[in-house]
Amino acid sequence: MLTLGRYTVDPPVVLAPMAGITNVAFRRLCREQGAGLFVGEMVTTRALVERNVKTLRMIEFDDARPRSLQLYGVDPATVRKAVEMIVDEDLADHVDLNFGCPVPKVTRKGGGSALPWKGRLFGSVVGAAVEAASPAGIPVTVKMRIGIDAQHLTYLEAGLIAQEAGVAWVALHGRTAADRYSGTADWAAIARLKQTLVIPVLGNGDIWEADDALRMVARTGVDGVVVGRGCLGRPWLFADLAAAFAGRAERVMPSLGEVAGIMLRHAELLADWYGSDRDGVIDFRKHVAWYLKGFAIGSALRQRMAMASSLDELGGLLAMLDPHAPYPTEVLGQPRGRTNSPAKVNLPEGWLDDREDDRVPDGAELPDSGG
Repeated sequence: MLTLGRYTVDPPVVLAPMAGITNVAFRRLCREQGAGLFVGEMVTTRALVERNVKTLRMIEFDDARPRSLQLYGVDPATVRKAVEMIVDEDLADHVDLNFGCPVPKVTRKGGGSALPWKGRLFGSVVGAAVEAASPAGIPVTVKMRIGIDAQHLTYLEAGLIAQEAGVAWVALHGRTAADRYSGTADWAAIARLKQTLVIPVLGNGDIWEADDALRMVARTGVDGVVVGRGCLGRPWLFADLAAAFAGRAERVMPSLGEVAGIMLRHAELLADWYGSDRDGVIDFRKHVAWYLKGFAIGSALRQRMAMASSLDELGGLLAMLDPHAPYPTEVLGQPRGRTNSPAKVNLPEGWLDDREDDRVPDGAELPDSGG
């Protein structure tokens, strides 16, 4: 059984933070479909400490517990202040630290998936968060990648450092930063980390269907899974995951009419969160293609939905779909969301030269949340 402080995570499934996606509306929608731990979008420690208006909005939660917040930070002092603020103001019940982001604006500052290369600095960041969170009993977890690239792997050493610092678990995405979102996740690396650590290890990468999660657990021995792109346009994946981990065979295969109902519910939740019908539907536009992937729908109607600006307009367009059209089984097991090619990782000058150098790079703390 996977636990997080005083909470039980059942099924042992975690929604991965995704920038611009996993806001409170999307998390509530996923929770309505199934169960698990639903983590908010990544926010930067500097923006949180400075009370950036956008960041404070991003850390809003509904009434569900635990409230899980992911932080990005490079400076141990700033990370400590951010976690102390979370404790003092009761902003969250769980803190996850992001060491997996491969985005250039993050790695070129030494953050995200670049940071574990600097073992001492990495340990200082994780240790600062754990020390600040411990008095309140708030568990801290770590999410990371297997390394910067194939020549600079970090996951085993970083996992041991995080374990020594006192984190509750480590989640590993089986790709390097250079891999970005290309190719196939390295589940063998996830298995090696599980064999190395005593604390729980969660696996991330290429979980497109509930049965993929079961295969990952069987192949690697992980204590749970982290799901990201697989739930884009398919929040009911969490119902499938709950069934799979309970040993049940049923899987959700919604008709187009049922998908349309979930789409409208998603847009309504966004409109409620934004406090604006127009803003909520505009934010929803990016989800349209994911929900309708594989359905035989004319390009003109798809385009109109992707340009809708009110709930009434979106609802009218959704009513034009064939409610009886079956779910397109050919898209099952296929990648969703962003896919790209491997690329050289942007790093601070001289970053790879000295692993023991624990100086914080100039300008490392990003002022705005996101990425």
